[in-house]
Amino acid sequence: MNPFAQKAMPITKTFESFCALYPRQYHPLETDPYTKCRIILMNGTEYESVKFSHQMARHCPNQDLRRELAMTRRTEQQQQKKLANLKPISESILEHTIGYEQLAVDLTAHLAKRVATPHVKQALDLALLEDFDHLYRYADLMEMDTGEHAERLVGRYTEIMPGRPTISEHRFPKDGIPCTLCKDSPLFDKIAAMIITAAEQQTMNYYMNQTGFYKNDLGRRLYQEIAMIEEQHVTQYEALMDASVTWLECMLMHEYVECYLYWSCAQTESDPYIQRIWAWHLEQEIAHLHKAAQLLEQYEGKHWQQVIPNPEFPAPLKLESNIPYVRSVLTTVQNTYKDRNPVPVQSLEKADPFFAYQDIVHESTDTVASHQVIEQTIRKNGRDYRFETAPHPVCELQDRTQDNTRIGRDPSIPGYNQITQ
Repeated sequence: MNPFAQKAMPITKTFESFCALYPRQYHPLETDPYTKCRIILMNGTEYESVKFSHQMARHCPNQDLRRELAMTRRTEQQQQKKLANLKPISESILEHTIGYEQLAVDLTAHLAKRVATPHVKQALDLALLEDFDHLYRYADLMEMDTGEHAERLVGRYTEIMPGRPTISEHRFPKDGIPCTLCKDSPLFDKIAAMIITAAEQQTMNYYMNQTGFYKNDLGRRLYQEIAMIEEQHVTQYEALMDASVTWLECMLMHEYVECYLYWSCAQTESDPYIQRIWAWHLEQEIAHLHKAAQLLEQYEGKHWQQVIPNPEFPAPLKLESNIPYVRSVLTTVQNTYKDRNPVPVQSLEKADPFFAYQDIVHESTDTVASHQVIEQTIRKNGRDYRFETAPHPVCELQDRTQDNTRIGRDPSIPGYNQITQ
């Protein structure tokens, strides 16, 4: 599909009533997990669009252009409000969090399998194992606090077991800023960078807010700790995007990516009611895309094809089980970042800032929330909570009676020879 070839409605026709903005909520237990993931993804996409539009307006000296941004932004705000209210009132903070982490795992895996630029794939694979571990930590908190098993919520599509231990993920802020994509980079890689930045930003914001609302201290501290890692992920992913483009070129790409995502959601959705929302939002975004193209030509004298030469959408983005792929990436569980490159922790030198930063944020291993969650679950039940389709592929992470706090942060742990096939 070429969205530029579609007929676009006027922006004024995209506005909706408040009744339309309060849709029927999905059923927390009967709705397919990937429908819930798509809702989280598109909620985050709309949040990114609104945030970008406000930042653009704050850097725009032209009042007429600011008025055009306000028109488009109003609909984006309406879309975000509608998507946010698809979540049922009965769904708890922690249940919703499981959806966030399932999305992070399977979206990242899908993108990593499709991108062509090596350093983009490396960035995705590194963060994938960290979000995979977050799913495990939150699932154990759920089992301990409520007795519920998260495998029911993820539909058994996504395994729940340790990834790179969260305690090992905290890195020096200057590390993990990868190379930037350039103007000639593959279109899908640019799309992937924008999608994953928005998705991780949404997760970061959700955890930043929820850390003050969880019902006990350990849960609050776990949200606090993992929110810091999500900030690292946003920093990592946003660095992939080409900052040399103009504000209007970036606006055009934002609208194009939104069109692509709503088109993908409409193509892959199993719930007819939700599918109609995706289709309508696609029509709204086509209007926004055409407006962005018009503004680009009006204010910069550029045709949209100078930014997107080949506008046909790539194959749809599809959320699905990625168990074999995640297991294959677990062979890199010992990696961390040094400067802009992923490296095994065994290759670091004692003077590298990774270790100094670890010492600052972890005064004692026993005080780290992500570790305490597993230790308390083990004390309560005799072993941690997992959903595995086979034994963990990393020998060091197979023990269910002790949380491993050394792999990925202790150079004395052996490297890849510890991986089982």
